[in-house]
Amino acid sequence: MIWKPNVTVAAIIEQDGKFLLVEEHTSHGQLFNQPAGHLEINESLVAAVVRETLEEAAYQFEPQYLAGIYRWHSPLSDTTYLRFAFAGRTLAHYPDQALDEGIIRAVWMSAEEIRASQACHRSPLVLRCVEDYLANKRYPLDILTHYD
Repeated sequence: MIWKPNVTVAAIIEQDGKFLLVEEHTSHGQLFNQPAGHLEINESLVAAVVRETLEEAAYQFEPQYLAGIYRWHSPLSDTTYLRFAFAGRTLAHYPDQALDEGIIRAVWMSAEEIRASQACHRSPLVLRCVEDYLANKRYPLDILTHYD
């Protein structure tokens, strides 16, 4: 049997001291996450995080650097995730755009609010990504290569 992790991307966006999260319906209740999702076939990691941020939060996202790569095994679903977290800025907001199915709303939270709401996070990666961002972990985007 060949084992493969689920490859995901996430956007870390800080604006005016607050971070963009999404509140979503999950099989474990309403939880918070960064705008994030799965890599699609033939899609680059950068294109995936731009797409997911637009679909889940209605923001056009410009990734500026890679903040970290995380491996996490969810004991609840017995699934392993390999997350590529990108930090960057928003270029535009489309408030009238419908959000992805399951997404309740986009919300801006301070680091303190994120720390205080850990019990309502989709995974421990939500806080870890914010903490790594605050610790100035930055890796250039050209570390990633995508061949078509």
